[in-house]
Amino acid sequence: MTDRIPMTRAGYDKIKAELDYLDQVELPKVLERIAKARAEGDLSENAEFQYAQDTRRLLEAKINALKDKLARAILVDPNRMPKDEVGFGVTVVVKDLDLGEVEEFTLVGAGEEDYEAGKILCTSPLAQGLIGKRVGDRAEIKVPQGMLRFEILEIRAQQ
Repeated sequence: MTDRIPMTRAGYDKIKAELDYLDQVELPKVLERIAKARAEGDLSENAEFQYAQDTRRLLEAKINALKDKLARAILVDPNRMPKDEVGFGVTVVVKDLDLGEVEEFTLVGAGEEDYEAGKILCTSPLAQGLIGKRVGDRAEIKVPQGMLRFEILEIRAQQ
């Protein structure tokens, strides 16, 4: 995987903080639990040891995934992006042409996604289908659930 992951400095810092916490706080706690469980003797029937080992493996996988994400990060300044077309960092208001509903999405980078608040990853299929569109354009986006059809009503650049 060599794909670059666009993100803002804030998104990068959020992921870095999570990585540091897991690596410097949580992992040492788990390693200490493993050491204590190992000291109790027979490891083949030691449930605490097995549980701690499983937790360590999951934690190390999460740490490695975060390190990979940061290694592939490309920092983007949303203020330097075009203001008249859908792109990284903008908020786009769309009308769902099938349901007649108006929806609002903000295209963000890794670490800043919040689907409840309408903040979607700029690398998601939905965002990719909207990128480059201008007010008045229509977008047909193939997603796993079928086809989404939108009309772009408004584009707001990040303040």
